[in-house]
Formats: sequence, C-alpha cells, structure tokens
Amino acid sequence: FAMSFFVFVALLFGALCVCSRVQGHVDTYVIACQTGDTDPEDDKEFDGDEIVYVDLKKKEWVGTMPDFLQQLDGQNLVQQALVEQRICKSNLDVAVKAEKNPPEKIAPPSPPQSVYPRDEVSLGGRNKLICFVNNFFPPPVKVKWTKNDVEVTEGVTLSRYYPNKDFTFRQYSTVPIIPQEGDVYSCTVEHKGFPEPETRFWDVEIQDTSDIGKTVFCGVGLTLGFLGVGVGTFFLIKGNNCN
Repeated sequence: FAMSFFVFVALLFGALCVCSRVQGHVDTYVIACQTGDTDPEDDKEFDGDEIVYVDLKKKEWVGTMPDFLQQLDGQNLVQQALVEQRICKSNLDVAVKAEKNPPEKIAPPSPPQSVYPRDEVSLGGRNKLICFVNNFFPPPVKVKWTKNDVEVTEGVTLSRYYPNKDFTFRQYSTVPIIPQEGDVYSCTVEHKGFPEPETRFWDVEIQDTSDIGKTVFCGVGLTLGFLGVGVGTFFLIKGNNCN
C-alpha cells in the first residue's frame, strides 16, 4: 500500500492519490482540487478503468461499472469525498502560501489531438465522433465541434478529466453524427497552454465496396493461376519421368 500527497505548488493544483496493489491489480482513488474551488474531482479506478465518481456539485455518487456497485457504499463515499475535498483545499492553500504564490505552470495538450469514430463508418448510419485530448495541465480543456464549418452543440459531451501516471490529465469529447459523403467535421481545443485554439479535422471517407470486390476477385484469380501453373508443371515432370 502506498499513499502520496502531490502538491503542485507551481501549478496551483492539489491532488491526493491513494493506490493499493493486490495480486497484480491496482486500485486508485484520486481527489483533485484547484485554487478558487473550480473543477474539483473525486474518482475511483481499478486497473485504470473508472469504477465510480462523486458529483461534488450535486453531492451524488455515479457508478460507471455496474459489476462493482454492490461492493460500494454510496452514501459513505459521498461524505468521505466532501471531507477529503476540504482537506485537499486546505493543504493546497497552505502550500501556496508557503511558496509565496508561485506562478502557474502550464503543460499544453500533446499534439495532435485524435479525432476518430466510435464505430465503423457507414453512410447514413448513426455514429459518434470522439475527440481525445491528452497530457495537459492544469485541467480542464474547452472543446468546440463544427460540421461543414457550422458549430454543432446538440448532443455534444465533454467528459470529466482523468489523471495520467505522469500527473497530467486527459479528457474526451463526443458529438453524434450521421455521416454523409463530403461531410467535414472539426474538433477545436482550447487550453491555457495554447497561444490560440488548435483544430483537428475529420472527413467522411467510405471505401468503395466494389473496389474491395475487384481486389478480392483479382487475388483469387491470381491464386488459381499460380495453382494451375503448379499442377501443369507437376504433370509435365511426371510425364517426362515416364518416358
């Protein structure tokens, strides 16, 4: 069992990370807070997969892996999270004052951001695009979607921020799509570390199934051709041996 308290004095950010290892598995409990009471977070993970988190604004717990819910006491978890948030904020304030209000250190997201579909793309089929933003500090980021240069807001989601092993963070944003040929989508990311927002594009590309059929047909024909040559050579050799 190991416990560490990381005070990012240069980043004006605090986090309490409690990790335990049992037979090769890692159970992680993360409490994060920032100066100004913005974007606090309380999260439990198992082997990197989120089990449950606490919505600190609503003071509710949200299970994200049903198989584990029966092992958790939700009410106690909420009370524990509220107490530990106050401790996190108090410790952070003490550290910031001790370091005489250090300037905020900033790490921009690692370029490029990834934009990819959730499922295999088919024209007219419902799908989602995912914009993955990684390795940034401090959280969070802002994400804007467009379709054919027109901003899209309906159905857009932005996940909470998740911790990485190097103490940076990652977030995901999604937008529902019904792809049509020629559509172009974009994901624009804003972060303190960027001098200006950065944008990634994704356009609808559907591989022509007729091209696939032609490729398969040619491949089968070529294989049969080689097979025929091999069989003919075999009988030719056998005939020469008989003579």
